[in-house]
Amino acid sequence: MRSIHDFATVIKRAGKGAMIAADPVQILFGEVIRVAPLKIMVEQRLPLEEEQLILTREVRDHEVEMTVNHVTEEASGGSGEAAYASHSHPYQGRKTFLIHNGLVVGDIVKLLRVQGGQQYVVFDKE
Repeated sequence: MRSIHDFATVIKRAGKGAMIAADPVQILFGEVIRVAPLKIMVEQRLPLEEEQLILTREVRDHEVEMTVNHVTEEASGGSGEAAYASHSHPYQGRKTFLIHNGLVVGDIVKLLRVQGGQQYVVFDKE
């Protein structure tokens, strides 16, 4: 090396390269082009197959347990003379609900590229 300036330049380049290599994730956007088996096209140039994708709950159908405590709206129903009588009743307790968040063709999704670029986490959709 000719000077301390050259030495500093080499150190800066090495540091920059180390920072790029250490970057653990990259955020990408893609579009679901097939559901079964799942296929996502990232930025119109990179097709990702199902085995490369890790799906979070935010992009899958899943069940959740919720506590409810309310009264139904007044409505007529029943049989016989009770068929015309308006009534309501409490609806309470711990219930299981299905959240319909599964991916469909055309969904725009957000992905995280895992270090090494072999796997992608699909963490949200628009």
